[in-house]
Amino acid sequence: MKKTKIEWCDSTWNPVTGCLHGCEYCYAKRIAERFKFKKFTYAKEYTDTVHDLTEAGTDTHGNRSPYPYGFAPTLHRYRLNVPSNWTKPKNMFVCSMADLFGDWVPDEWIEEVFAACEKAPWHNYLFLTKNPGRYCKLDDAGKLPHKKNWWYGSSWTKPFDCVWDGGCGAIKDSFNSFLSVEPLLETMEPQQGIGCFNWVIIGAESGNRKERVTPKKEWIEYICKLADISRVPVFMKDSLLPIMGEENMRRELPEGLKREQEAGG
Repeated sequence: MKKTKIEWCDSTWNPVTGCLHGCEYCYAKRIAERFKFKKFTYAKEYTDTVHDLTEAGTDTHGNRSPYPYGFAPTLHRYRLNVPSNWTKPKNMFVCSMADLFGDWVPDEWIEEVFAACEKAPWHNYLFLTKNPGRYCKLDDAGKLPHKKNWWYGSSWTKPFDCVWDGGCGAIKDSFNSFLSVEPLLETMEPQQGIGCFNWVIIGAESGNRKERVTPKKEWIEYICKLADISRVPVFMKDSLLPIMGEENMRRELPEGLKREQEAGG
């Protein structure tokens, strides 16, 4: 999407959709399930299988669906040229409707997405995963690009969610990295420390889930304190407005993303 409601990026691009983590608070799954083909509603074999689409899926009436298999992992090959077609530089969130680095995603899919990014180097690419160990495995295999306009993010909702192989120094010294603490479900006492990252994003759970957690102000302030000690910029999503108040909101961008956003975002 050229425009998005996600405040910390300019646009989203989903060459891969779907995820098997099974997070109960997942907004993406709710969206994908709304637009899947009806014939797959009760077909269990489609929910835990990876799918490869060379062209946009259509139902029996010729209607296109962005998520024909619901939230089952799917490669949409026909979307791989999107970054090259967008000529203005953007801060682009890659796979907002998937975990591109989930263990179920073939290396080949990830490599095809990387190749599409390399064809349009004027954008900043922001990746995000709950499985950051996959970054390290790809790096060990020589498959993880080290580029100044690529940002590797880890999603962190509870302590010990975010585990990188190789230790703190290996993260910040090798990559542009960021930590997405969303949704914040409890107080954070980071195992590795905010200082391992170049940026931190904080957000509350959205939607109307019965067990939805509203983070406490002191949880947010504690993360900000850790970030300030390490001079890491903090971006608070609008979901924190009712908790923090506008006067306490921080919407800071790291220099690399700030420059590109001003240039053409």
